[in-house]
Amino acid sequence: MLHRLRKTGKTLLSPDDWKIRILLWSGAIIVGLVASGFAITTEHTNNWFHLLVDVSPWAPFIVCPLGLMLVSFLTRRFFPGTQGSGIPQSIAALQIPEHTSRTVLLSFRIAFGKILLTLIGLLSGASIGREGPTVHIGAAIMFSLGRFARFPHHYMDKGLILAGGAAGIAAAFNTPLAGILFAVEEMGRSFEERTSGVLLTAVFLAGVTAISIQGNYTYFGSTAATLDIAQMLVPVTVCGVAGGLLGGLFSTALIKGSSYITPLIRRRPLLVASLCGVGIAGAGFLSGNTAYGTGYLEAEAILTGTSTLPESYPLMKMLATLFSYLSGIPGGIFAPSLATGAGVGAEISGWLPGFPTSAIIILGMVGYFTGVVQTPITAFVIVMEMTDNHGLLLPLMATAFIAYLSSRLVCPEPIYRVLALNFLPERPVAAPAEPAVESGDKDQV
Repeated sequence: MLHRLRKTGKTLLSPDDWKIRILLWSGAIIVGLVASGFAITTEHTNNWFHLLVDVSPWAPFIVCPLGLMLVSFLTRRFFPGTQGSGIPQSIAALQIPEHTSRTVLLSFRIAFGKILLTLIGLLSGASIGREGPTVHIGAAIMFSLGRFARFPHHYMDKGLILAGGAAGIAAAFNTPLAGILFAVEEMGRSFEERTSGVLLTAVFLAGVTAISIQGNYTYFGSTAATLDIAQMLVPVTVCGVAGGLLGGLFSTALIKGSSYITPLIRRRPLLVASLCGVGIAGAGFLSGNTAYGTGYLEAEAILTGTSTLPESYPLMKMLATLFSYLSGIPGGIFAPSLATGAGVGAEISGWLPGFPTSAIIILGMVGYFTGVVQTPITAFVIVMEMTDNHGLLLPLMATAFIAYLSSRLVCPEPIYRVLALNFLPERPVAAPAEPAVESGDKDQV
């Protein structure tokens, strides 16, 4: 016991350990500050585009293609590695064993480019979110700061990447528990005891920083919708199966589409971006100009019942999000998927008139979101925290796991895991072994 106390005392007083702690705490606070600034700027950018649409509903047919072409050019020319949501890059960085190779995916340049290009994409009407990019930004900031401290790379690299990603989710959604669960369930798929303190500390400090700037808000407000135990079976089953299948189909389309369109992007990046921009404008027009941007305002309107969206909204939002991702620009699918799920839930509530509408919408949200990302625990916790609704805990859990099983029927592999493979370095192909030469033949030669 005395030996342990002495060892603990040395650790507490060690200058190297304090350097690590101070850098970790500073990094988590920086992530919280950056995530908060990113969130506030995103809201303004999203609103500016909607103001443009109010002036002319035909403007997106010009702005979307030109804006996506600009973002595509900047991505390839100045910020390679920033494309997509950023979560696949963070996962790939965790799987790369060599420290230096991770700097290609995680750096301050990547973090800056991710913010800038996501904002330009939203200003162009793309159906993208900031949450996935915030994970990438948080991981990049924490990893880059760790390089200055010269942490022992064999485990601290992974711990910092996980902590940065979790801090990004916690600060982006104001959902600290969901941030931890996402880091464990999706990014890490494992939880090492020696990195747990790093993870928890980063999430706490980033969350406190974000709350101090933006207030202790809930992403979609508060709702007291509940379901009696006798009412659960039908809505949970319908939302779980329908949401899971639709989310799985979306993920499959995105995975297959990415593999098909990547060679085209290498040859004609601006042409692909412009065509995807036209697709986004078309989906937005057919949805009554509701499929653009993050989908935050639309999801909140559906959930609170302040406005009615067209029946085409869920499908058009799915298409706009698909076109946005396939264009190769930076941007996430978290917020658009939650908004699509709210639309799916609203449609399902029309099939089930005897059940509380708000509850069905929330279940549709968690069902579709789970179907897309296939992280059921993160899904029901993040929706529960975002709506400040603990009364639906059991229905949310059941819906998430049914949706997970349904999604796996049409999309066997999690979307982020598959997309992460695109960012892993190619393994050298081993040269074929030469045929053995018999001693007798060798003498003849």
